[in-house]
Order: sequence, then structure tokens, then C-alpha cells
Amino acid sequence: MQKIIPCLWFDTNGEEALKFYSSIFPNSRVTDTLLWGDSNPSRKGSLLTATFELDGQKFMVLNGGPEYKFNPAISMFVPCETQAEVDYYWDRLLEGGGQPVQCGWLTDRFGVSWQVAPMAMIRMFQDKDEAKANRAMQAMMKMVKLDLAEAQRAFDGK
Repeated sequence: MQKIIPCLWFDTNGEEALKFYSSIFPNSRVTDTLLWGDSNPSRKGSLLTATFELDGQKFMVLNGGPEYKFNPAISMFVPCETQAEVDYYWDRLLEGGGQPVQCGWLTDRFGVSWQVAPMAMIRMFQDKDEAKANRAMQAMMKMVKLDLAEAQRAFDGK
């Protein structure tokens, strides 16, 4: 059982967000919902919370009102094995008004920050050959969407 479940606070569009995320990640499903009741008559019958899974990872959405906004201090990390996988998640998460940031980071249309990264690039950064690792890191620092082939060329000194 997953002991910690991230809860994402939305104003009123948590249901839209969970549908969006569920359309992107495989093996996604809503596991539980709770609707607003008499405690908030203006929202009665609309979604208060939902628990859902994205490829087996549990999350919760809360339509809690406009008091809080997302910021990049917390992000969702999407480890990818191929450039095609990076491209897929990058493009899908930007749909509908998301914004690319830098170094594999983006902000989706709901304001949630994501890091979409090829794990091969992470392994380059951890290489024992510091010169190779530094070249790959320097190449990455110039990228918006991460390009595994470009990082590999830098890593190889080409």
C-alpha cells in the first residue's frame, strides 16, 4: 500500500485535471470520489476530492478554492527510457496551454510543474568520468525539451 499520496489543490478544475492526466498516462483510473455537500451550497454536487492512479501511482485532487496556486517548488518527475517517450509526455503535458520552461521542465495548463527526463541522461550525469558528465550537464543546461542524442554527443565529446 502506498503510504504517501500527493494531493493536488485546485480551485474548481480538479476533475478536468485528473481526466487530462488520465488520458496521458497508461493504466490510469479514478478510485474514489467525494462530492461537495451542504457545507458549500454554491458547489453542492460538484467534485470535492477524487483519488486516482496514473500508471499505478496514487494521487488525490481537491477542489479547495482559489486560495493556493502551484509553483515549481514541487514537481512531478517522469522518468523516460527513450526519446520517443520524452517527446510523447512532453507534447501531451503541454497540450491546452502548458508552457515549456528549461532543462526538461514544463508547466502544464493547470500550473503543475513536470520534469520529463530520459534516464540515460541521468546516468550520464552520474558517470565517474567527470569531464563526460560535465559535458552532458552543460549540454542539458542549454535545452528546453531534453534531447538524448544531443546529450550523448556532448557526453562522447563530439
